[in-house]
Amino acid sequence: MNLPIIDLSSPDRLSTANSIRQACIEYGFFYLVNHGVDNECVRKVFDHSAKFFSHPLQHKMNLARKEYRGYTPLYAENLDPTSLSKAGDPKESYYIGSLEDTTSVQLNQWPSEELLPNWRPTMESLFWKLLEAGKELLSLIALSLNLDEDYFEKIGALNKPAAFLRLLHYPGELGSNEEIYGASPHSDYGMVTLLVTDGVPGLQICKDKFKQPQVWEDVSHIEGALIVNIGDLMERWTNCLYRSTLHRVMPTGKERYSVAFFLDPPSDCVVECFESCCSESSPSRFPPIRSGDYLNERFRLTYGSERDLKCSIKL
Repeated sequence: MNLPIIDLSSPDRLSTANSIRQACIEYGFFYLVNHGVDNECVRKVFDHSAKFFSHPLQHKMNLARKEYRGYTPLYAENLDPTSLSKAGDPKESYYIGSLEDTTSVQLNQWPSEELLPNWRPTMESLFWKLLEAGKELLSLIALSLNLDEDYFEKIGALNKPAAFLRLLHYPGELGSNEEIYGASPHSDYGMVTLLVTDGVPGLQICKDKFKQPQVWEDVSHIEGALIVNIGDLMERWTNCLYRSTLHRVMPTGKERYSVAFFLDPPSDCVVECFESCCSESSPSRFPPIRSGDYLNERFRLTYGSERDLKCSIKL
C-alpha cells in the first residue's frame, strides 16, 4: 500500500494540512517524515527494548502493569473482545505513562539501573521527541479541519494529555499462520498514534471496516518515517470524516519490535463533534463523552480486571 508521506518540516503549512486531510479521509494512516526523532535515538530504544524483553518472565512480572503502566505479558491483551477465541494476542508490551503530568508521572514503573543501565533516560528521550512531534502534527490536523492551529489547546485536549509510550515485542517462534494474529484486528482508541517500527513486516490495514469480506493490505516500512494513524476519539470529533482504520499485525516467523506513542486527551476533556464537521444535513452521529469515560471502557474490554491479568499468567 502506498500511503501518503507527510513532511512535518514543510514551510507550506496549508498545503501540508490539505495533504493530511486527504490522507485521513482516504486512509486514516500516513507516513510522517522530518519529525525530529533521530535514527540514533530509535536504535538505542530498540536495543534497550530487546534487552528488557529478553529477561526471564519472573523478572518482568516484577514490573507487571498497574494503572496501565508497566509490563503486560503474552496473551494478556484481547484487542478483539468480539472474537470467539478467549485467548489474547501473542505479544508482550511495556507501558510508560505521561512524563508531563507531575501528578501521574510517579505511577510509572522503571527497571532498576543495575539491571538495565540507561534504560529510563533512553525511553524518556523518545517520549519527549514523540510528544513534540505529536503536538506539532495536531496543530496541522486542526488546520486541516478548518480550525485554528491551537484549537486542541483551546478545548483542553493538550492540557496534560494522556500520553503513553508502549514498547511491543512479537516473538518470532510463533511462525506464520493466518489463524494467529500478532495483534488482532482493532482500531486505536484515542486521538492519534505515532508508530516506530524496526523494519520487520506484519502491519496491515483494512481501509473499509464495514465491507465484507474485509480486504487487508500490507503497510511497508520506510526507514526514518513514523507511521501515523487516527484513533476513535478523533473519528468521533470529526463525525467520521477522518477514519479510525482497522489494523492488525500478522506473524511472519521473524521476531518483531515496535514502539507506539498514543497521544490522547486528558480524562476530563469532552469529545463532541467539531462545528466544522457537522451541519443540518450532516448532524453529529455521537453524543458528547468525556475522554476518560470512553477510554476506560475500551481498556476494560481489552484487559478485564487486574485480577484477570494475574490469573492469566503462567510462570
